[in-house]
Amino acid sequence: MSVELSQEQIKNVLQGITIPPQPQVMVDLHMEQVMPNPDISTIAKLISQDVGLAGSVLKTVNSAFFGLKSKITSIQQAVSLLGFQSVINIVNALSIRGELSDEAIVALNRFWDTAMDIAMACTTIAKQIGFESPDEAYTLGLFHNCGIPLLMQRFDNYMNVMEQAYAHEGERVIDVENRELKTNHAVVGYYVAKSWNLPIYLCEAIAEHHNVIRIFKEKETDNLRKKNMLAILKIAEHICGNFHILGGQDIDHEWEAVKDNLLVYAGLSEYDLQNLKDNCIEMGINSAQFSE
Repeated sequence: MSVELSQEQIKNVLQGITIPPQPQVMVDLHMEQVMPNPDISTIAKLISQDVGLAGSVLKTVNSAFFGLKSKITSIQQAVSLLGFQSVINIVNALSIRGELSDEAIVALNRFWDTAMDIAMACTTIAKQIGFESPDEAYTLGLFHNCGIPLLMQRFDNYMNVMEQAYAHEGERVIDVENRELKTNHAVVGYYVAKSWNLPIYLCEAIAEHHNVIRIFKEKETDNLRKKNMLAILKIAEHICGNFHILGGQDIDHEWEAVKDNLLVYAGLSEYDLQNLKDNCIEMGINSAQFSE
């Protein structure tokens, strides 16, 4: 796989999109979130390590919305008052939110909901098939669509384009995006991940996560780690109903085209797949109910 471009080509791909700094604190916070008993002190400590995030948390808790009689200056106290989920939402929004319209913010919430669900599903699937690094699978699930919010900032009609893309049977999602926007969320996500210094195989998995029909039909043996991670990701996307939540579709066309080869590759039966779906529902992954 080669996505190395000249600086001019990269400029054309990104089309004025500003790549945000690596949100390592967000990764750490999400990992704490999936612990059986998230620790509020650990969460406060993580937030305190990021000046911008700490300032935004204090600004939020001290806003008129909360109507506090005195200003809060302690991150620990602010986190306790806001609650864990509110803190996670603030971190998510600050990471790559930018200046968005109200409509785009609603769509962004949909994006982050699916990202968190898919990340958790990736961890479950990775453990099921014996993948050596469930944490890496979680990271891929969380960030594989990280180009989407950036394209939402750049193009007012992006969510409409995405729904069109998921509706096209026999055509890749990124083909439709390329035709309509002259760029796509997978290649933008690649450069985001690369700027965050994520491992190259993770960056490449992000870049290729809509090339899976070719990847799993071919008998290629290069970079099996990346291929394993893509298998986990596509199963998680389908289980979590990504085609419905983000794409607005009732049929997962990409999954239908690749599922037989992919399930054989992963060593999973239809029965195993149903068990994974059931496990996700038990974990509280709400979007799992939308998958077919």
